[in-house]
Amino acid sequence: MTVTITAFERSPDRGRGLSRDTRVRWALEEVGQPYEVRLVSFEALKEPAHLALHPFGQIPTYEEGDLALFETGSIVLHIAERHAGLLPKEANARARAITWMFAAVNTVEPPILDLAIARIQEGDKPWRAERMPLVEQRLRERLGQLSPRLGEAEWLDGAFSAGDLMMISVLLRLKPSGIHEEFPNISAYLARGEARPAYQRAFAAQRAVFEASQSAGS
Repeated sequence: MTVTITAFERSPDRGRGLSRDTRVRWALEEVGQPYEVRLVSFEALKEPAHLALHPFGQIPTYEEGDLALFETGSIVLHIAERHAGLLPKEANARARAITWMFAAVNTVEPPILDLAIARIQEGDKPWRAERMPLVEQRLRERLGQLSPRLGEAEWLDGAFSAGDLMMISVLLRLKPSGIHEEFPNISAYLARGEARPAYQRAFAAQRAVFEASQSAGS
């Protein structure tokens, strides 16, 4: 069955690969599964047809036959369980990879998103100057916990897995801030992820949507 995912018609990340559909694209590229993309406008996100797929009016969604999924962690886990290449065969290693997936979205991503909100959406608030150091401190503490666990290893737990895919996708959101550069092994980890051919294909596909939207608007 043909897989169809949704993505922003005009992504607010301006083609930098930070939109969450890139995570799903990357997973599908890693396992060699073709897919189609249905582009969605911001207005369409709130319409009944899309809300039937994603009750919170976001992207991406994943459709395969009569199966419809939302939330990138769930979608990537589904892909990894259905196709070889993103989860180890050995039971304990498989469980650890899934644990890292949850750690990425539940533990590491929240302070990163908090920083993005403080920098972009709260930039004009009078209390921003007091709040920003606290936000950055919490993020540095989290990265300071991840960095020694990663150490000098290539990936989080042996071979590249869905855990790395999700963790790198989350950490890439740090690039506009530059905070990741304070942790050389994390920066090198991100570079290895971005160098993977499957990531390059996913990034190019998401970038192409942005470039097409720019051409259409000019």
